Amino acid sequence: MTEIADLDALVALIGEPLPRARDKARHALTDLDRDWLAASPFCVMATSSADGACDASPKGDPAGDLVHVIDDVTIAIAERPGNRRADGYKNILENPHVGLTFFIPGRGDTLRVNGRARLVSDAPFFDQMVVKGHRPVLAVVVDIDELFHHCAKAFLRSGLWEPETWDPTGTVPRRAVIAQRLDASELSLEELDEYYGEQYTAGLYGPTP
Repeated sequence: MTEIADLDALVALIGEPLPRARDKARHALTDLDRDWLAASPFCVMATSSADGACDASPKGDPAGDLVHVIDDVTIAIAERPGNRRADGYKNILENPHVGLTFFIPGRGDTLRVNGRARLVSDAPFFDQMVVKGHRPVLAVVVDIDELFHHCAKAFLRSGLWEPETWDPTGTVPRRAVIAQRLDASELSLEELDEYYGEQYTAGLYGPTP
């Protein structure tokens, strides 16, 4: 392997960004950014611990419920019931810097938000983050440092939104098989299939209120 070990070598290889790419970062939400966040049902949140251990966690809720905009420089994302690993949240307790990428299904462009996060267990705006009768378990409040829209090239190259490229039951085994082989599960394959079936979807937000 030929390793790139310094900035000069990197720039020599890939070149300098055009001014419109270099200077496009903003420091507050515009109306267009708010519209994007309202239409996004999914994001990935990247964090790092104090010693550099990284995590990138998916977050999802119905469009309009994923992000609560507190003001032009502050947003909140709800935590819902999950596996309780809390890798990203543990990182935030050590290092508040986060990177978020917001997706809209079918769109190749994305909205990227970088900022500093804190965890809150309750706030008045939690009442506006109720989904299917459930308030958030907690929320990540992000103070925005910068944000910008990212182009569609990665999605065009991957064909991610092109249905003809989808093969969910192809060469990769179903979730129950993966869980049995890799997650040290004591459940049988039949039990895992049942677990990841209808009850899994029904319990996404917790027990029926």
